[in-house]
Amino acid sequence: MSRPLVTALEIDGAGGDPGAWRGPEVDPRAILTGELAVRAAQRAEAAGIDLVTFADALEAPDDVPDQVSVRLDALGLAARVAPTTQRIGLLPTITVTHTEPFHVQASVATLDHISGGRAGWIADVSTSAAAADVIGRREPAPPAETWREARYVVDAARRLWDSWEDDAIIRDAATGRFIDRDKLHYVDFEAPTFSVKGPSIVPRPPQGHPITAIRVTGPEALTAATDAELVFLPASDELAAPVAALRSAEPDRRSVTLAAGEDGRSVALTSAVPEPVVLVSIAVRPHADGVEAVVESIAQWGAAGVDGVQLRPASLELDVPLIADEVLPALRRRGLAGPGDRGGSLRGRLGLRRPVNRYARSAR
Repeated sequence: MSRPLVTALEIDGAGGDPGAWRGPEVDPRAILTGELAVRAAQRAEAAGIDLVTFADALEAPDDVPDQVSVRLDALGLAARVAPTTQRIGLLPTITVTHTEPFHVQASVATLDHISGGRAGWIADVSTSAAAADVIGRREPAPPAETWREARYVVDAARRLWDSWEDDAIIRDAATGRFIDRDKLHYVDFEAPTFSVKGPSIVPRPPQGHPITAIRVTGPEALTAATDAELVFLPASDELAAPVAALRSAEPDRRSVTLAAGEDGRSVALTSAVPEPVVLVSIAVRPHADGVEAVVESIAQWGAAGVDGVQLRPASLELDVPLIADEVLPALRRRGLAGPGDRGGSLRGRLGLRRPVNRYARSAR
């Protein structure tokens, strides 16, 4: 294998098992204080896991007696975890269907600043009537429409991150000038369902562009994933097909023009990205299935041609200590995981270069 696998850990309540919160090892109050997530992220970081993801959805959870029927906001939880960690990447899930693109990008940029260049986000969509009812702003739409809109949101976010040049902040107390206004740029972005003038209210993030990820849940999401830098694929016997589709998308195919609706307008998505880092998402239960079974499963998925794995533990309190103390060392002995003390930006850990600011380049 040319390079170690990228490793990710998902944080979702007390774990992927909806009944995990009832275990005697769990203090249920720690779910809503964020302590459970902090502890899991710190254990993952100490073990050398590259990034943690935070699950989220707009739908109100069902009121089922033996399941957790609340969920903390993923972005807020990532911000809670950021100051308690130093090296691990942080990717909250953000549903873009009912949220303002300007606020989304500003929030992700802020997370990148406070984490020192370790932020990203998982762009997601919502097609359900339940989410539409909760928000109350628009009717539900089919996947093709919501994922098309999501691609516009991703492009607008990258333009807004570029709307500040890297040296726009001058902090010149002698002249009373904090910002060089000539290095802030309007983006003047028009999409079928929104428009953004800019510039952003947040300076350019440390990574230039925080990592944009997409979780593939269907063919429309797979198409949108060609715009992402990080892609999560579901574990499947048919894994080869989506991996091939992502690998075969040349850079010029990533800069496309999408039809923009009944008025005939169109918007060119020009933020070409390199071939994405592809992870397969797998549910793991080392406390029940054994550490060796998990290690073998990861090795098999790694041999299937992906760049890494996203581990979804059934129980944060039972499984994450085993993943940190036994699974990762076993992977390292096989050459399947990198060293545990790597630092730097999330882009650096994923082998991705920092993007050039499009406006600074065009202005010179």
